[in-house]
Amino acid sequence: MSIGIVSAAYIAATILFILSLGGLSGQESAKRAVWYGIAGMALAVGATVFGPGIGHAAVLLLMVAIGAIVGAYVAGKVEMTQMPQLVAALHSFVGLAAVFIGLNADLELGRVLAAKAAGGGLDHFTGFAAKVAAKDAVELSMLKVELFLGVFIGAVTFTGSVVAFGKLAGRIDGKPKKLPGGHLLNAGAAALAVLLLLVFFATGGMWALLLMTLVAFFIGWHLIMGIGGADMPVVVSMLNSYSGWAAAAIGFTLGNDLLIVTGALVGSSGAILSYIMCKAMNRSFISVILGGFGGTGGPAQEISGEMVAIDAEGVAAALNDADSVIIVPGYGMAVAQAQQSVSELTRKLRAAGKTVRFGIHPVAGRLPGHMNVLLAEAKVPYDIVLEMDEINDDFPSTDVSIVIGSNDIVNPAAQEDPNSPIAGMPVLEVWKSKLVIVMKRGQGTGYSGIENPLFYKENTRMYYGDAKKSLDELLPKIG
Repeated sequence: MSIGIVSAAYIAATILFILSLGGLSGQESAKRAVWYGIAGMALAVGATVFGPGIGHAAVLLLMVAIGAIVGAYVAGKVEMTQMPQLVAALHSFVGLAAVFIGLNADLELGRVLAAKAAGGGLDHFTGFAAKVAAKDAVELSMLKVELFLGVFIGAVTFTGSVVAFGKLAGRIDGKPKKLPGGHLLNAGAAALAVLLLLVFFATGGMWALLLMTLVAFFIGWHLIMGIGGADMPVVVSMLNSYSGWAAAAIGFTLGNDLLIVTGALVGSSGAILSYIMCKAMNRSFISVILGGFGGTGGPAQEISGEMVAIDAEGVAAALNDADSVIIVPGYGMAVAQAQQSVSELTRKLRAAGKTVRFGIHPVAGRLPGHMNVLLAEAKVPYDIVLEMDEINDDFPSTDVSIVIGSNDIVNPAAQEDPNSPIAGMPVLEVWKSKLVIVMKRGQGTGYSGIENPLFYKENTRMYYGDAKKSLDELLPKIG
């Protein structure tokens, strides 16, 4: 395959990636957008594997086949509830790949420089080494900086993503934890990395690159360990951005234009999404980058009252008497796989002439868009699925609000308790409805461990049990 065909394929792949990102902005166009992304990636991989100067084709094809088989297996096995930790795990692969590529690039650079120092010819070099051999002194200096940055960002992304995976999967405590020194440790490690960059730039010693890699591993681990579980959706988005910038840096190292463009697309879109989510949670964008938010600022306010339970008959009576209903889904709906039952409840209520809508918080679930995907999968009409800003003013005129497995996004402590971990975070103000029905498995605080005064309010009733079983028990009584 000639370099001209490869360049054309890369341009086509870039266009497909841009179309894919653009299409993901709407539910109706998202399915088509996914296919654009698949086609673009297939084109990019094919053009790279069969491009000029690429050796060991058999090994490459074997690795592609193994990756495809593993990917198909994981895609078929992983449930939607496990998607957030899967995304975090995939980010770690990108980071680790950037580390390996950067270290390998330094080895190739060392080979070329050794040959130049020995006065030997450079014509025998092939592949990436041939590109390095053709560079002048300034370009070689830039190469050192590029591969150093690629390894640094990749290493931070790798360990940070591993910790995020552990917290989302429940294998690591979701509470924020930092070593003594906190941010000073992170700042000291970052300063050491800069010092090692200067040493590496001046001497080219691989020991400086390896030591920096260990420092970056520590930074990634300590940054994410210092972030509370309630803020993991923002962390996953931020790590997505990091993985993109790692790919872009390595793209500069390899001289691969498509990798640069793709990495920049992923990095910038991830950063924009993180910013949007930070606004939705009233968090500082800088605090996300530095880590260490999501903890309490003082003693939480005491909660008075008691939780009042309600049974299926009581819920059915309230819904049958209501004219307007707002449903607020959360991670509990995903865990119970109750979206089909929710869709059927919506259908029956609307058939009875009631106004039914959904209120979606930007960080509902543990991944942006988590609830939207589940509801779309259950064929809930798009036009009744509204974002928080669109529906928040309607709760005072709503007869019944149903909260399904949500905690933080409907927690009035965000407005009432300045010491709450979610203080200042915009929430769905369900407690302003005439009646609030909260569907929960039990009286626990949920994943983030934050108490919710909503459960104790006079107009709140607790409908305990698995969301799907509870809804299935409720459905025959509606109408």
